[in-house]
Amino acid sequence: MVFGATGDLMRRKLLPALYEVSAALGGGAPPFRILGCARAPLDDTAFQREATASLVAAGVARAPAARRWARKFLRYASLGAGGPDDYAALRRRIEQVEAVDRLPGHRIFYLALPSEAIPDVVGRLGSAGLARGPGWSRLVIEKPFGTDLASAEALNAELHREFPEGSIYRIDHYLGKETVQNLLVFRFANMLFESVWNRDRISHVEITVAESLGVEDRASYYDGAGALRDMLQSHLTQLLSLAAMEVPSSLEADAVRNEKVKVLESIEPLRPDDVVRGQYGAGRLGTARLAPYRREAGIPRGSTTETYVAVRLRLNSWRWQGVPFFLRTGKRLPEKRTEIVVHFRRPPVWFFPGSAPGEISANTLRITLQPDEGFELAFEIKRPGHAIVLETHRLHFLYAEAFGPLADAYQTLLIDLMRGDATLFVRGDEVEAAWRVYAPVLQRPPPLHRYPAGTWGPRDADRLPVELGHAWSDA
Repeated sequence: MVFGATGDLMRRKLLPALYEVSAALGGGAPPFRILGCARAPLDDTAFQREATASLVAAGVARAPAARRWARKFLRYASLGAGGPDDYAALRRRIEQVEAVDRLPGHRIFYLALPSEAIPDVVGRLGSAGLARGPGWSRLVIEKPFGTDLASAEALNAELHREFPEGSIYRIDHYLGKETVQNLLVFRFANMLFESVWNRDRISHVEITVAESLGVEDRASYYDGAGALRDMLQSHLTQLLSLAAMEVPSSLEADAVRNEKVKVLESIEPLRPDDVVRGQYGAGRLGTARLAPYRREAGIPRGSTTETYVAVRLRLNSWRWQGVPFFLRTGKRLPEKRTEIVVHFRRPPVWFFPGSAPGEISANTLRITLQPDEGFELAFEIKRPGHAIVLETHRLHFLYAEAFGPLADAYQTLLIDLMRGDATLFVRGDEVEAAWRVYAPVLQRPPPLHRYPAGTWGPRDADRLPVELGHAWSDA
């Protein structure tokens, strides 16, 4: 059951992913149906027609195939005004679909809705007796999981009134990317890297999620959220916890998530000078002139919402003591890029002529999630010739080269959801621990710095690594 079935997320992401999932699972998969739930007064035929158009527009299927798929898998239930009688009718509709299509009674409630609508819908599901069914029931909610620590705690309390934590799947699509999943394999299946994954060998770590786009059509949401709530607290902090976690006792969901929570709980309290906020002004990207944030459609002229945020984090743990983590994200940056860069320490003694230890390039491991998923290891070699001249070269692995196009992150997460594998989903205490890290910044936001659109953010952000003797990779 997808609530918000006529919305943008359903059209752009969920429908194409569900189409591909049905093909990936094949004929051996248990039977399933998708029931679209929204307030629009549609019937099955109208909903299937709209879904067919969305699949064709997304380029995942030609019209005849999309039409056949929609007729087989898609049903619709109007929620009307969303009152008790409407949810009682929804329950009857679900039971009817399960009986006609001979389904086993397992139910997934996917809330593709604005966060403020979630508590009411969850309460209605509980009142209508839909939180418990003849089989298992699972509740899926999209980020943001609250807007601060207090709201996250309140949201968790609302969810737990109707659904146990083990049935709640908080979805962050970044965690469905192959490179994120492979990070666990990369670290824990390769002794070469795990043996040096610590403060003795690593100098610092930077995590970047850069977007070249502005707010586009998300102005109303984005101006109320900003870069910290929209990206830093969720995507970047998830990447941090996976990169820094200890070896879990197993690959069971809770074993992995326990270690992620420990990372978040080890982060030292943020100081005012550990955070830089920015907002893009007018600028250029290539030949295109870019308007300032405050001139974007739907943005108030005096907005103080940050479109860029960078933080310097310290982990108070045996493995990471003294190793700073630099996280940054922003809009209207020079390129779209998501990566983790691990900087190793330089050699302690230097005997190569012609350069000093501080001038030599340190080894780096670049883990790229966008645009080209893969890994790149930079190392030093001697340039051919009589003189000893060092030069940096790189070994790389790209998923596209090895395996071809990758599945969309939503496909991975939807299959895990159907199988009941919660490893790549966010647990309630994990959400609260992440909000707790950034609570001081939300309570007392630091000054807002302007930066030209098309650049790597405000200059003041450069001091975060520079003060500790480092620099951003693109500096």
